[in-house]
Amino acid sequence: MQDNKQQDRRPPGLMSVIQSTLAAAFGVQSNKKREKDFSDGKPSQFIIAGIVFTALFVLTLLAIVNTVI
Repeated sequence: MQDNKQQDRRPPGLMSVIQSTLAAAFGVQSNKKREKDFSDGKPSQFIIAGIVFTALFVLTLLAIVNTVI
């Protein structure tokens, strides 16, 4: 059974990292998905995705504010 679990452990793909980042940003990340991310993913993937998301979010807010003003 251990071998079966280790075979299922593969690093998350780009879409999985993006989905996890968005879900975590909005506070709707499931505990099961969070545990899978921590066990299978590299922290650097999620740190970079978080930084990119934050930068895009701030730039989007700035664009909206500048459009309104």
